[in-house]
Formats: sequence, structure tokens, C-alpha cells
Amino acid sequence: MAVIVVGGHSRNIGKTSVVAGLIARLPEFHWTAFKITQYGHGFCTADGKPCQCQTADSCVAVNFEYDLTSGTDTSRFLAAGAARSVWVRTRIGMLAEAMPRIEKELAASENAILESNSILEFLRPDLYLTVLDPAVADFKDSARRFLPLADAILHLSPGVPSSGVDPNGLVAEVPQFPIAAPAYMSDALVEFVRQRVSSAAMR
Repeated sequence: MAVIVVGGHSRNIGKTSVVAGLIARLPEFHWTAFKITQYGHGFCTADGKPCQCQTADSCVAVNFEYDLTSGTDTSRFLAAGAARSVWVRTRIGMLAEAMPRIEKELAASENAILESNSILEFLRPDLYLTVLDPAVADFKDSARRFLPLADAILHLSPGVPSSGVDPNGLVAEVPQFPIAAPAYMSDALVEFVRQRVSSAAMR
């Protein structure tokens, strides 16, 4: 089994589209896709809506997606061809509580692709791809912390990401793949992932 993690330095920069694109272009790997979301205080892990249900038994929610047409991120994964699509929701800082369930679902997967940065605190994937967009100033702490672990950078502008996105030049020697809306995909990226997943599956 191969495990891929797709992260990014901010919200709404194409991470979900990258995951869906890889699932669609590499159907032979029979992906289980995971969307991992962490909510702050005052938001329900069950549905992400504001609430005050701050009880110990509501810190983790795990659901399987069955609807290909709802337009949610997990629905997009299923529509792209994922064998299974799983939405994991926890409160911020409580992802460790969800790891036993995530590990159970990973063990039942042929290959897995996870949209998350924070999951890297608990597992080391066979391939970590991170999406960078120099036009977006926001940079998540988790993305900055795990940037040195990236196996490849997917960037939304030509050339190497600007110093504002990568102030310490951490990704200069990492393979770079330009992507752009609406596909957020390229033949070179697909082939790179295919080779890495095939190698991991043979080990």
C-alpha cells in the first residue's frame, strides 16, 4: 500500500482539486481518499456548524461519503473515482484522538490519499505533495513546519515560489510542478506520482 498526503500553505488554493485530479488520472490504484478537517472552539465536529457541544465524546467524527453529486469535497473524491471517501473531523489539537480510526481505515485500503497537513504529525507518507501560491500571503503554521518534508511542490505561478512563500529557500531542490485552475494537474505530475506510488507498492 502507498500513502500520499496533499497539503498546502493556506485554504482555498486547490488542494481538493489536486486530490480529485490524481484520483481521476490514476484510477488503477483504487484510492481511499480522506478529507481531514479540524474545527476551532464553538464549532461542532459532527457538521462543522457553530455549537456549544464541547463534550469529550464529540471531539471526533468520521463519516463515509456515498453521494457523488452533493458537491462536497468528499463527494468530489468519490465522483473522481475513489473506491472510498472518508471525512474525518476533529477539534483543533485533537487529531491524535482520531488516529486509531484513521489507521483502521488505512489498513483496509489498497492505496490512500489524504488531504491534510497536520496528519504528518502522526504518520510518514510515501509521498508528500504541498501546494504553494505566492499570491496568497497566509501561511499555516502546520504547512510551514512540514514544508521541509515535501517530496514535491505544486505551485500556482511559474517558476520557484517567491521568498514570501518560502522565506528560507527550503524547496529549492525539490521537484516543482506548475499547476493552474481549473484542472490543478499536469501530465508530468501524474507520471511523477505514478512512479512513486508504484515503487511504494512494490516494497
